[in-house]
Amino acid sequence: MFVDKAKIYVKGGDGGDGLVSFRRELYVPEGGPAGGDGGNGGNVIFRVDEGLRTLMDFRYQKHFKADKGEKGRNKSQHGANADHMIVRVPPGTIVVDDDTGEIVADLTRHDQQVIIAKGGRGGRGNIRFKSSVNTAPAIAENGEEGQARWVTLELKVMADVGLVGFPSVGKSTLLSVVSAAQPKIGAYHFTTITPNLGVVDLGDERSFVMADLPGLIEGAHTGVGLGHEFLRHVERTRIIVHVVDMSGMEGRDPYEDWVKINDELRLYNIKLADRPQIVAANKMDMPESEENLNEFRKKASETMPDVVIMPISSLTKQGVKELLYRVADLLESLPEPSEIEEIEKLAKAEEGIVYRYESQGDMEFTITRDNEVYVIESEAIERLMRRTQFNSYEAIMRFGRILRGVGIDEALRKRGAKDGNIIRIGKFEFEFFEGGSDDYLYDDE
Repeated sequence: MFVDKAKIYVKGGDGGDGLVSFRRELYVPEGGPAGGDGGNGGNVIFRVDEGLRTLMDFRYQKHFKADKGEKGRNKSQHGANADHMIVRVPPGTIVVDDDTGEIVADLTRHDQQVIIAKGGRGGRGNIRFKSSVNTAPAIAENGEEGQARWVTLELKVMADVGLVGFPSVGKSTLLSVVSAAQPKIGAYHFTTITPNLGVVDLGDERSFVMADLPGLIEGAHTGVGLGHEFLRHVERTRIIVHVVDMSGMEGRDPYEDWVKINDELRLYNIKLADRPQIVAANKMDMPESEENLNEFRKKASETMPDVVIMPISSLTKQGVKELLYRVADLLESLPEPSEIEEIEKLAKAEEGIVYRYESQGDMEFTITRDNEVYVIESEAIERLMRRTQFNSYEAIMRFGRILRGVGIDEALRKRGAKDGNIIRIGKFEFEFFEGGSDDYLYDDE
């Protein structure tokens, strides 16, 4: 079964908690703090494996969670960082954030890899909080939570040449003749319902990958028939070989078929209208084909004067070799994708998947009212709260000093907060004291 779309959940590993510990050794007076930092959580990394061709593995496993970092240890020992989780994907995989619709990564090259879910940073141990005014701090931090998201994977077949056309025009037969691929062939429509790939070797040190893509019907750009399941794969091909049945055996007009398919390509993606195209006039071994080809040439030249038409017969192999050489020559004349564009694309993709740890000075916040409760909204402050170990009095005092330092006390007073009012930040509530002392009271909902 060919699977070219999947929705999965990815989560980076949580960071390990920092430790509060002190040196207690014989003959070592006033040993001081010795609690180590927690280890970093593992990243979820997608890596391209050219040996894969479908997203079948994601049909059965939909959750990918990296390991947590180890907690900090005594004697100032750092907790171990967790190993990264490597998830293998086929070339041509596009990763889309399910909530925002943003393209996170476009994976095309073998061994290319991108961080999809960033692991959390480990919390600091109390050795990090030692200072000249606090030589024995009892403060440590919780580990940062790993990034979690639902992503949609879309596979677009990577091929140099894509065979397009109505059902039963001979695309699968052509692929089976020119390569070692063995697509399903039958005398009925939609024999091919999934893309088939084959390597075409011309014997002159030139080769290319050809894809037999599922047949189109009118209205495919709106999802009719195989619709988008087919069209997404056409976008990856460098050249389109448009296979047209010149025999007219099924009562269809070859020229009208050609126009309809081109319209579907253009309506789906306007860039496909400019994609290099060769018309493979197939089934030339049939009685009516020569007459139909002459009529097709006349009409097509009026619509597209520079159209390239190659008469062939997949059954008798008439003109097939000439078609392949023409395709190879055209491929050689096309520029390779710019490495600079590729680097810029990767940089842009990775920009949105890495945490940016904000300094205290960048802690922007808003204050709203929920009846008598003052609600503070700030991603940076909520992240600080998750890292704070509120079972430690010193940690609570430090948290209060940070809030005052970024101006929350002053902003609350301006909004009318009085002694004893409830302040809510995320899932936590505090009592506000007019004096602005360190006595923030803590209550976990």
